[in-house]
Amino acid sequence: MNRQTQYWAPERLDSGLIEAASALAAGGVVAFPTETVYGLGGDARSTEAVERIFAAKGRPSDNPLIVHLADAAGLDGLAAGVSSLERKLMAAFWPGPLTFVLPALPGAVSPRVTAGLDTVAVRVPAHETARRLIAAAGCPIAAPSANRSGRPSPTLARHVLDDLDGRIDGVLDGGPTGVGLESTVVRVMGDVVHVLRPGGVTAEQLRAAAGPDVRVESGSGDVGDVGEAAREVAPSGDAGAAGADDGSAAETAPRSPGVKYTHYAPQGEMVLVTGDAAPMRATVQSAADAARARGLSVGILACAEHAGDYRADAVLVLGSRAEPGEAAQTLYAALRECDDRGLGYIVAEGYPEDGIGAALMNRLRKAAGGHVLQA
Repeated sequence: MNRQTQYWAPERLDSGLIEAASALAAGGVVAFPTETVYGLGGDARSTEAVERIFAAKGRPSDNPLIVHLADAAGLDGLAAGVSSLERKLMAAFWPGPLTFVLPALPGAVSPRVTAGLDTVAVRVPAHETARRLIAAAGCPIAAPSANRSGRPSPTLARHVLDDLDGRIDGVLDGGPTGVGLESTVVRVMGDVVHVLRPGGVTAEQLRAAAGPDVRVESGSGDVGDVGEAAREVAPSGDAGAAGADDGSAAETAPRSPGVKYTHYAPQGEMVLVTGDAAPMRATVQSAADAARARGLSVGILACAEHAGDYRADAVLVLGSRAEPGEAAQTLYAALRECDDRGLGYIVAEGYPEDGIGAALMNRLRKAAGGHVLQA
């Protein structure tokens, strides 16, 4: 796959946005900024465009994509129904990093977007450039993160180019993203909000907005647990993944993007250490020393409070332990820096799982491939 990838610099944002929208309208695939991470967009109605997204990313096609809209009015052409509770949450968090899994109107989007299921994942991004681009393109935009599948998600335009230069039509540079982690994905069933993937909107925020009569249920954030939650709320008789010729895919196709496969991983081996601060520091250093004794170059992903205590080839500061939002913003860039430095072994400190810490720890566990040490 070799094509000329156009780069639209921030100083060319207005003209670049027009050119990028034209490329999308013509069936092209373009990377663009959102408030979470950079997305790789294509016309959600076009199977050819969506297949180009999968091809560029090397992404398994049984993983659904999120459809991005310029505003909530676009739901009328996508969703077969939106409940009063869903409307309430949309009013509270849209535009923003909250994705809803909704019953899809038949034929509204390519079956490759929904992985053949009868639901569609939808959000309205908070990034003004993203909404302007979608509006100018005149179509709903299916957009997973703009990285090669399995790699850390991109929070800068240069991260996109590192992974996808020559594989996509263009990159619209809107500067660094804000939240740094992907959107929260929910499915509302009656008076229960199921969190299928933790992200930029926390469970605590959902509870506060939904009200006392609504339950918000979250998985642990691990691939298996969230996948089970996604399947539990699925109605019987789902068709399964696109292209399947029997019912077996319905057992494995998740309702939410980003929960089935290992994601966000650096190239080196990675371990996550959890526990109270003092024993955690000792375990982190012990794991780092053991890896160095094996002749590996070692990096430590540390909170600001502990970084000065560690010995390694590289100590990368994610952010304050008291402010996990800082670590969320820097995590993916730090994982990419580990690759740039050629680190063969990475030890990451865990963070408290309150608020956005739940989403942060979800991504750290995925990056470590589930390799977790309890201090």
